[in-house]
Amino acid sequence: MLAAYKGYELQLLQGAWVTLQLALASLAFGLLIGLVLCAGKRSRHSALRAICYGIANVFRGLPELLVIFLSYFGVQMALNHFFGEGISLNPFIAGTLALSLIFGAYASEVFRAAFIALPKGQIEAALAFGLSRFRILLRIELPQVIQIALPSLGSLWLIMLKDTSMVAVIGLQELMRKAQIGTATVKDPFLFYGTAALLYVLISLASTMLLRLLEQRREAR
Repeated sequence: MLAAYKGYELQLLQGAWVTLQLALASLAFGLLIGLVLCAGKRSRHSALRAICYGIANVFRGLPELLVIFLSYFGVQMALNHFFGEGISLNPFIAGTLALSLIFGAYASEVFRAAFIALPKGQIEAALAFGLSRFRILLRIELPQVIQIALPSLGSLWLIMLKDTSMVAVIGLQELMRKAQIGTATVKDPFLFYGTAALLYVLISLASTMLLRLLEQRREAR
C-alpha cells in the first residue's frame, strides 16, 4: 500500500504537521486579537468602539483568500518600502497573520456575547468588596467568558483548520501543497487528495473529541 506513494507518504505527514502548527499559531494569536477587539468594542470611548467594530467587520467581510494575499504581498511590499528591497516574507508568518486576523474578527463577537451573558450582579458584588476592575476581569469575568465561548470558539477552530489549505497558494508546504506535489509527481490524484482528506478528518475528529472533553469538564463544575 505504501509503495503506491513512492516515498511521498512522509511528505504528507510533514505537511499535516505544518498544517497543525499553522492552525495552532493562528489560534493563539487569533484569541489574543479577538480579546483586544472585544475590549475595544466594550470601551466607553466611541471612537475606539468604532475602530474595533470597523476592523472586525472588514475581516469578517473579506474572502479568506484575499486576506491571505494581502497579508503576504501587502506586508512584503511594506517591508521592502521601509527597509529596502530584497526582503521576502515567510509564507508561514503571512498565513498565520491572515488566519489570526480572520479568527480574531469572528472571536471578538463570540467574546462580546459571552461578556453580555455574564450576570451583572457578580460584577457589582465584586466592586462592592473593593476588587479592582483588572482583578475582576482576571478572576471573575475571563474564566466564565471562556467557558461560555468555548463551543463557538471550537466551531471557529474547525473552520480555520480547513482554511489553512488556502495558504498553499502563497507557497507554504502544508498538507494541501504536499498533496499537490505528490499528485503532480505520481499522477494519482485520488490517492493523494484522498489521503489529505483523511488526515484533515482525523485532525478534526481529534479536535472535536478534545472540545467535547473540555465542555464536559465545564458542565461538571
